[in-house]
Amino acid sequence: MTQLRTQPAQPAPGPRPLDRFFKVTARGSTIGREVRGGITTFVAMCYIVLLNPLILGASADITGARLTTEQVTTATALAAGVVTILMGVVGNAPLALAAGLGVNGIVAFQMAPEMTWAQAFGLVVLEGVCIVLMAVSGIRERIINAIPMPLKTAITVGIGLYIALVGLVSAGFVTRTPDAANSTVPVRMGLDGHLMGWPIVVFCVGLLLMVVLVSRRVPGAVLISIAVATVLAVVVNEVFDVRGWGLVEPTVPENLVAHPDFGLLGRVDLFGGFGSAGVIAATVFLFTLVLSGFFDAMGTITSVSQEAGLVRDGKVVGMGRILFVDGVGALAGGVTGSAPNTVFLESAAGVGEGARTGLASVVTGGLFTATLFLTPIAAVVPAQAAAPALVVIGGMMMAQCARVPWNDLDFAIPVFLTVALIPFTYSITNGIGAGLVSYVVIKLGKRKLGEVGWLLGSLAVVFFAYFAVEGVTGALG
Repeated sequence: MTQLRTQPAQPAPGPRPLDRFFKVTARGSTIGREVRGGITTFVAMCYIVLLNPLILGASADITGARLTTEQVTTATALAAGVVTILMGVVGNAPLALAAGLGVNGIVAFQMAPEMTWAQAFGLVVLEGVCIVLMAVSGIRERIINAIPMPLKTAITVGIGLYIALVGLVSAGFVTRTPDAANSTVPVRMGLDGHLMGWPIVVFCVGLLLMVVLVSRRVPGAVLISIAVATVLAVVVNEVFDVRGWGLVEPTVPENLVAHPDFGLLGRVDLFGGFGSAGVIAATVFLFTLVLSGFFDAMGTITSVSQEAGLVRDGKVVGMGRILFVDGVGALAGGVTGSAPNTVFLESAAGVGEGARTGLASVVTGGLFTATLFLTPIAAVVPAQAAAPALVVIGGMMMAQCARVPWNDLDFAIPVFLTVALIPFTYSITNGIGAGLVSYVVIKLGKRKLGEVGWLLGSLAVVFFAYFAVEGVTGALG
């Protein structure tokens, strides 16, 4: 009788190297989602390649020298590409970095007029060194872990409102009142209080389409909506010759390739700023850069990581590595001449698309690197097409409000101040500072300073100095 030979059971194939390295399956994602998320993040924040040159190029240094658009565009794309890829490989987090808005204004309009560009970027390098040392020593992670969870949640909610407001403003749906100083209404809807023009139509179509697709959980909802809105913008602009798009006009580019200009790479003077602006002024500049970079990134990292499900027991997974890369980003911004690089809020758009790992960041960084040569293509997407992603993701982040213990007044008021001041002052740092200072003051008033701890108390003192430094330096002349 012939016996049947049975084949030994074959072991189930393990995850592919790419999947295993980035822990894609382990985090409940897929390679397809990571790629879509990375593309979505890039589309949502590629405007910085065009906006940063306008900001840095709008100011002259102490010698009257101005930076060229080609140089800053190259520096912006180069730094964003390299550091975002580094975040993906080292930090394994869906967080993209680029020249920070707000802090680039400090470099352009406060620092450059007091020193040369090389000296200003030298201070940016020193900022990066300070942040890297704080990350390597563990001090930065200890500070973040010392902040109570309700205040971390408040940061997430405040940033949600912030990015939603940024989206509405960049699309022109919300505008400043021209005579805001003499008006009781600082902002208004559209121009003259009315919604007018094709750019607003494109924004509304993109927003409504995104709301529907997201609510139906359509894969690629954010990216599909941005693409549809961009095509609509290009068609409308070609047919009607529309004005009022803002920074980016949606036109088909004449050339697809642009040549990078690396003229700013390595042009830094580390300590010359202390001689040009004076030791006190340069120290204040450096202090402002470090504090803004530290807490802006902290808030963004915490909030986006929460949305991505990367917070365990109140701590962000891999926070030490993430903070190290963020510090390297600030340093790289000085070396390349693009202003300090930091984690962008628009990373939430990719997370909303399903990104959960550093693979998404590698995709985003790769696209930024390609932008060195393809700047004309990046210039096709108008703010009105990308802004709906910020509004929708910002709205989704508001769900974190349910985690706040509103019945506990020790937290309720500091949480409110954090949530309100982040969007109202257009500064994550201001909101975090107000929340921490008010929390410590409440504990001090109730004689419960022991519940605060020395680290949180020290932070409150630092933020008090941060809020007072301009007034004190002004009083001293």
